[in-house]
Amino acid sequence: MTPAPLAERLRVPSGPLFFPVTAYGPDGSLDLDTFRAHVRRGIDAGAAAVFACCGTGEFHALTPEEFETCVAAAVEETAGRVPVVAGAGYGTALAVRYARLAHAAGADGLLAMPPYLVIAGQEGLLRHYREVAAATPLPVIVYQRDNAAFTPETVVGLARTDGIIGLKDGLGDLDLMQRIVSAVRTEVPGDFLYFNGLPTAEQTQLAYAAIGVTLYSSAVFCFAPEIALAFHRALATGDESTAHRLLDGFYRPFVELRAQGRGYAVSLVKAGVRLRGLDVGEVRPPLHEPGEDHVKQLAQLIERGYALLEEDA
Repeated sequence: MTPAPLAERLRVPSGPLFFPVTAYGPDGSLDLDTFRAHVRRGIDAGAAAVFACCGTGEFHALTPEEFETCVAAAVEETAGRVPVVAGAGYGTALAVRYARLAHAAGADGLLAMPPYLVIAGQEGLLRHYREVAAATPLPVIVYQRDNAAFTPETVVGLARTDGIIGLKDGLGDLDLMQRIVSAVRTEVPGDFLYFNGLPTAEQTQLAYAAIGVTLYSSAVFCFAPEIALAFHRALATGDESTAHRLLDGFYRPFVELRAQGRGYAVSLVKAGVRLRGLDVGEVRPPLHEPGEDHVKQLAQLIERGYALLEEDA
């Protein structure tokens, strides 16, 4: 797939962008059959794209061999119905290696994670992502978060780079994002893509949409696809009543529960998948499992979310 078709398929998605968890067996090893089942369920539920082995998929915890195996499995399960975007990260050399593994596995694009640990200047960050983009024919979405925070001028440079098609924001600085969107619109006219990449992005998506960021990742889709789909439809149709009801009754309480533990943006989602009947195993260290009381609260919250959908019906 060339950059243009991937960008076109992502620009106006038919459903949420699906970031599957990675499944492990009781001994902590990769459980590929369960991972395949998880991906199939997401596609059948209406996912518009599969972002495999990214943050929710514990990219940091996978060996290169496991990464390639999982990406290839996601590609096989989608069978071209939706695009598959794979994570790539760490230092430049390893990010390039992961990019090439993703290409070999048949991925349609890359989500370029922040470089490992270092606090780099803008010039170095730009060079890093340009080298990742040049490593394969795959189109690249750059993930802004943590130690990879960009000035508007740097994002203009990214937008001018062959192969880089978009920016996913995990910082949550709306003033910065507005200036980025404005600068790119002015300096690089075209169709550069922007994604809200904050944890539980639905919570902030109304604000992001106001500055032109209409795409967002949905971790909730992993374990409650009907709730995520209802919210996605509400945004697409301008149904503020449904959006606000889901925000007030489900998403805000979920975000507050997620804030009770470090790493819960992944481990709580994985617990949700298990609660919904698919044993995807526990998270790998250094993440840890949510406490029993938090899992009970999550179960109650999921029930409440589905009850809200019944009220709407």
